[in-house]
Amino acid sequence: MNPAATVTGTIAIIGNPNCGKTTLFNALTGLRHKVGNYPGVTVEKKEGRVTLADGSDALLLDLPGTYSLSPNSPDEKIVSDVLFGRMPGTAVPDVVICVVDATNLERNLYLLSQLTDLKFPVVVALNMTDLAEEHGIDIDIPALEQAFGVRFISTVARKGTGLTELIAALPGASTNEGSIRRWYLPELARKEHQELVEMLVRNDRLTEAAAYHEAQLLLAAPAVDDSYHGRYSPETLSHVRQDHTVLHEGGINRHSVFVESRFKWVYSVYNMAVKHRRTRTVHSISDRLDAVLTHRVWGLAIFFLLMALMFQTIFTWASYPMELIGAGFDLLAEGVSSLIPPGDLQQLVTKGVIGGVGAVVTFLPQILFLFLFLGFLEDTGYMARAAFNMDRMMSTVGLHGKSFIPLLSSFACAIPGIMATRTIENPRDRLVTILVAPLMSCSARLPVFALLIASFVPDRHVLGFIGLPALVLISMYLLGLGAALVTAKLLKGTVLKGPAPAFIMELPPYRLPALKNTFIHMWERSVLFLKNAGTIILGVSVILWFLATYPKMEEGTAAERLAHSYVGQAGKFIEPALTPLGFDWKIGIGIISSVLQREVFVSTLGTIYNIEDADEGSTSLMERLRSDVDPVTGAPTFTLLTAICVMVYYVLAMQCLSTVAVVRRETNGWKWPAFQFAYMTVLAYGATFLTYRIGTWIIS
Repeated sequence: MNPAATVTGTIAIIGNPNCGKTTLFNALTGLRHKVGNYPGVTVEKKEGRVTLADGSDALLLDLPGTYSLSPNSPDEKIVSDVLFGRMPGTAVPDVVICVVDATNLERNLYLLSQLTDLKFPVVVALNMTDLAEEHGIDIDIPALEQAFGVRFISTVARKGTGLTELIAALPGASTNEGSIRRWYLPELARKEHQELVEMLVRNDRLTEAAAYHEAQLLLAAPAVDDSYHGRYSPETLSHVRQDHTVLHEGGINRHSVFVESRFKWVYSVYNMAVKHRRTRTVHSISDRLDAVLTHRVWGLAIFFLLMALMFQTIFTWASYPMELIGAGFDLLAEGVSSLIPPGDLQQLVTKGVIGGVGAVVTFLPQILFLFLFLGFLEDTGYMARAAFNMDRMMSTVGLHGKSFIPLLSSFACAIPGIMATRTIENPRDRLVTILVAPLMSCSARLPVFALLIASFVPDRHVLGFIGLPALVLISMYLLGLGAALVTAKLLKGTVLKGPAPAFIMELPPYRLPALKNTFIHMWERSVLFLKNAGTIILGVSVILWFLATYPKMEEGTAAERLAHSYVGQAGKFIEPALTPLGFDWKIGIGIISSVLQREVFVSTLGTIYNIEDADEGSTSLMERLRSDVDPVTGAPTFTLLTAICVMVYYVLAMQCLSTVAVVRRETNGWKWPAFQFAYMTVLAYGATFLTYRIGTWIIS
């Protein structure tokens, strides 16, 4: 790639969910893409650069997955807004790549038929053709090209097959001048539709393609009420009301006639171009796997076994790179100490910056392994089976399996998990899922858990194969899941009361994981994690060093000087509220500073203990935690019980202002974020109090 290459034109990738659209996007852009949000909404925007056949670069947009251009969710509305030029800051695409799943053409071609109605230059990426071949699906590509009037390119995105041909076809993309409009629409509906198209072009200044699409939505609308005023001219709205009456009197169901007629045409094309051969082996293997993985008992057992394996591996495999990173930061601190003369500047850099940031960055390998496992499970098609299994559990609390995907995404980060709730049609179910999603133990909690577990949980094996540290980590994740389910049950039975809707989910085919796609996702997460470490955590570390150093005492030990500082004074002030939880003032400072984001807790302890142990040699943060004692009683500040209480608090507390901001944007106000922050804080305090009291009783 030439970074200075001119970006010429915009290309949009569009397709149904699970068609391989994002895999194709990653294959075309590699690491040359960025992730953000569309202006004014929390819908994720992915854009990158793709090199065309002539050597120039084009902007590539990965639009959200959608089944049609008739928006039923914020995701689908983004797609139509981008295509019709209604999205600020986003150019109307010059070319559209429509990705269709070769193993499920019957459903995927519906969206393509709508795209070709709009007369966009379209190239079709006929994806996963290798799986179609394995399933005995023969596709007559020339027949599809003749029917739709656009170019079809056979691709296997996860293997990189067909990408060169796809890129070469973009400059000559066809606009399909109307051949698709022969679909089976009753004559009366066709007549009224055409009249409305002409009126929208004449009165409302829409392009013919946009008017063609808008006319279908208007004719199928339940009613033309006040919400339409200002969007269309009074003459147009009056005509739409007349059309509603005419179609009703003509015996035509206007709510479904356009969809049914289009599907009828799509089915006719599909039956003409697609033939199925008998492939008992492939189907029998898939069916046999599903019989086990979606079994009422074995399916759940396998799911929890996979989770146990994941957490066990996170601890065992990540330990070596973590030790190397920790040793690297120790060497860096020693090198800086030799370059900077003793004094405040040296202490700021070594104890504040390097100590604070290094304490968090050390846990990067565990976070990467977490995303590696989640990526593998997603790419193989297993995640959909897990959601199917969890539907039974979710239904007991008034939700369904569709809420499980956002909750599962929240194990990585609550923000994309909350954004994923846009696929939930029922507003009450969507709101309940948003309110409980932050209870899932996200990757930001992992450094907190890892530090405390590695410091205080004995490295023993349970049942001969799983380590006690991994078991404690699993327990924290299950605690968050259990709290989310109980909270959802309470919300669905009180303030957001409503029945649990039926759950219908498409199970994608089993496939080998796309390693490149998984590693790109891991790279994105590592860059984001390190960016936070280099900005937010660095800033907090510097501020904490200042507050933990001043005002200075001329005499006294490092611990006494720390207690005399602003941090020590603030900690002592809030300590009475934390004593019932078994926390001292240092933990309290960590909790307050990590309201911004949870992993700051680790950097805060790193900074505080670096300053407190300034008179001693270089030791790890874990060793400092284990050796810290109360100066008055001589009792250990941290014990196994204290560590468990801190972890329980972080499982249940809302310690992430970014999540609060996203919830505010998703719910269009501060009411629900304030409620969420309040109930999670009370829940965390109460559960931690009970944990400490029960633990103290058991020990005594």
